[in-house]
Amino acid sequence: MLRRITIKNLALIADAELEFSDKLNILSGETGAGKSIIVDALMLLMGGKYDKTMLSYGTDQGYVEGVFSFAEGEADAALEQAGLEPDTEMIVRRRFTADGKNDIRVNGRSCTAKMLKGLMSHFVDICGQNEYQVLAEKKEHIAILDAFAHAELAPVLDKMSTTYAEYTSLRKRMSDIGDAGRRLSRIDLLSFQIDEIEKANVARDEEDELLAFRSRAANSERIKIALGGASDALSGDNGSRDGVYEAVRQLASVAALSPEYAELKERLDTLSIELDDIADSIGALEEEVDFDESDLENAETRLRLLRNLKSKYGDLNALPEKLTKLRAELDVLQNSDEEYERLCSLSEKCLDALYDLSVKASDIRRKRARELAADVKRELGSLGMPNAEFTVAFTDIPTRAEAAEKVTPRGMDDVEFMLSPNIGQPLLPLLKIISGGEMSRFMLALKVISSRYANVGTMIFDEIDTGISGKIGQEVAKKLADISRNSQVLCVTHLAQIASMADTQYYIEKNTDGVTTNTSVRLLDRQGMIDEICRLSGARDVSASALKSAEELKAWSDDYKKNIKK
Repeated sequence: MLRRITIKNLALIADAELEFSDKLNILSGETGAGKSIIVDALMLLMGGKYDKTMLSYGTDQGYVEGVFSFAEGEADAALEQAGLEPDTEMIVRRRFTADGKNDIRVNGRSCTAKMLKGLMSHFVDICGQNEYQVLAEKKEHIAILDAFAHAELAPVLDKMSTTYAEYTSLRKRMSDIGDAGRRLSRIDLLSFQIDEIEKANVARDEEDELLAFRSRAANSERIKIALGGASDALSGDNGSRDGVYEAVRQLASVAALSPEYAELKERLDTLSIELDDIADSIGALEEEVDFDESDLENAETRLRLLRNLKSKYGDLNALPEKLTKLRAELDVLQNSDEEYERLCSLSEKCLDALYDLSVKASDIRRKRARELAADVKRELGSLGMPNAEFTVAFTDIPTRAEAAEKVTPRGMDDVEFMLSPNIGQPLLPLLKIISGGEMSRFMLALKVISSRYANVGTMIFDEIDTGISGKIGQEVAKKLADISRNSQVLCVTHLAQIASMADTQYYIEKNTDGVTTNTSVRLLDRQGMIDEICRLSGARDVSASALKSAEELKAWSDDYKKNIKK
């Protein structure tokens, strides 16, 4: 769960630090005070998009940092999947600058926004306006249902995903060899490539050797001069070899008189042998310096061939492996009738398995959909929609003959959430019938249900109180308190009833000195909470009666929380 968030130079917030409890955390304040900035900071920690306009005016850089804590082993799998070391703490730090750049670090390791989003999906569930829009989209409904049915459905979907990948691979291979025209064209190309590589008969490192030969040929005159000069220096008049021989002769005459003289004579003997060998080598190389023009032309021709092969096939030293693969593919294509039949048989077996798995998944979904519908109806009833009807509509399961066109990695089900908010109204798709207030309650109902089976440490609610008030607001407050006993909850609200349930509450306010404007964040004590309940209730002044009502609401909330069963 999120223990602490630190914000520096984000919009109107110059510097703020918020510490959260593990239960219900409330963010409240006047409209326009800057509560949305806190939400933006949270979204950045979740991998949301950064825009340079989010940086405080007149500053060069800022950052948002979130500290998360977990029970032993709770986050290990998700962290390891992200390439991070298992830990009981996770620090997410996101720096941003005026030129639009931002740097993301998780426990000190660099991370992309996409990677961060995937990682945080394991720990945080956000419920806001964007999620309401997502909920209205039919294509998202099956994902919500599958999450509800995860425990029973996951093994089936895992098997289906593996089988589907195998099926698509088989179909691709069939497609590659199934078209006679393409097959013959491919056979011609492979035959040409094999013949070209075989005829070239490229030796390992041949290109390097030819390039070295060409370089020597191009510099033959320089080589001749250098070798001739070296030979003269060693063997010409007054050459080094003669000097060494004379030195050996002189020392030989006195070698018997001292071990030191003898040692020097032996060293010169060794040197004279080496000089003779070097002189012979220089002489041999001098004889090879004259390059035949035809040899140079042949080398250039060969180099052009090698460059052509390199442009087509890549690394010349890897041509033997390339040739092996080409021959293997050619063999398959030349015997394609048998191979096609084999692949066809395997793909049909895969499709049979996929169809059976799809039917099994559909059976699980339909059973769990009935349970979800009953749970949603019950939750909506307690949220002021006692006459609401909800169901998950399924299309008919396709036949086996239709499976090839209908099957997906998640089966063949087509589902849609249908709602009737009131008596006398037909069941219709969510988007066509649901209002803002009804959508808020419907989303909350889903979150209450998911909190019972989903292992999400933190749930964030933004504008969950849209379109609701009075008694319904009280019921929403109770639901949020219920959720907070299984998951940490962060909620932005304008309702006194919801605020009264706070275990921890921050007041966000906008201040100005006539020159600049900034947003500050203040942790409320119990009296501060009561005063804020007063304000949210619409009291024009903090009268004794208004305070009493606020205290009563807070006391009622405290009593309710004491009696919540996890």
